[in-house]
Amino acid sequence: AESGSPPLVSPELLKHANLKTVWANELPIKKTESINRLYLLGNRIYVISNQNYVLSLSRDTGKIVFAKTVAPAGLLVSGMTLYGNQPLYVNGSSVVQADADSGAESKTVNLGQGMTCPAARNSSHFYLAGVDNRLHVLRAEDRVQTFEVSADSEATITSVLADDNFVIFATAAGEVISLVPNRPNRLWQFNASDAIAGPVVRDYMSLFFASKDTNVYRLDMVAGPERRRLVWKYQAPGVLEEAPRVTQTVVYQHVRSKGVVAIDKQAGSFLWSAPGGLDLLAESRRKAYVMTEAGTLVVMDNATGKKLYDVNFARVLKYAANAVDDKIYITDKHGRMACLQPVE
Repeated sequence: AESGSPPLVSPELLKHANLKTVWANELPIKKTESINRLYLLGNRIYVISNQNYVLSLSRDTGKIVFAKTVAPAGLLVSGMTLYGNQPLYVNGSSVVQADADSGAESKTVNLGQGMTCPAARNSSHFYLAGVDNRLHVLRAEDRVQTFEVSADSEATITSVLADDNFVIFATAAGEVISLVPNRPNRLWQFNASDAIAGPVVRDYMSLFFASKDTNVYRLDMVAGPERRRLVWKYQAPGVLEEAPRVTQTVVYQHVRSKGVVAIDKQAGSFLWSAPGGLDLLAESRRKAYVMTEAGTLVVMDNATGKKLYDVNFARVLKYAANAVDDKIYITDKHGRMACLQPVE
């Protein structure tokens, strides 16, 4: 951090917002370096710089667990997910599974082509969506491909998720397809009328996803993974380009040029909208904390649908979307990072 620079968020503003600082950290990045993305995964937060420098921090304390360069600058490193407690990320034409404590590569799978979305794996296989519009399935033990499959439309794959009971992938033609995990046998298929935008979000036996047909969908898998049921679809007031954020009671959806819309998770009904909202930072009891394109933190009441107050977050450059608990993770351009929490 630059000496004498103002705080990331002033103590006065934090007091106004009923927020406290859980921890603060100065990330060891170069002055010429910037932060590209933050991933909130398990009990860690991962920070990736524009130089492909990756830092893993404890969510609870902000202590750095490891920090290392994972690829040359200019090579796209993206799509970080978890398998167990180990991060998976796409590095060019490869998927890397890294050790959670050191960041060292524990497994690497080279597909020989680019990938269109984050990879997935279960105890036996890796599932990689290639730019050839096929899902490539490789054994985890020796990385040998056992089969590949495409959607009927042969459209680009936009999302993959997997466990030991089923694999689900979605496409730019609006298909959501469930497969047996170790062979190309289809369990079921659901068709939206336009592309599935961003990852399909799994919440126990429910699936939530956004489509460019302007609808947010909830599917429930019934009688195990063999069948599915459309529980609801909510028509948003615009084109959807990102996945929803799903908490215990609310689904939050960013709508281009409109803001963030909150949807009742059970009924699929409208709760409120935050014009100019970009993403959910956290949820605490019945309050939602939303970052806006104007550089403010807006606090919404999920019960009444009213805005409670907003706070100047102009120095916040990047943030992590948190649908798990009430902690807010933010950084500025100097590499200063903070974890904030509501004071109830």
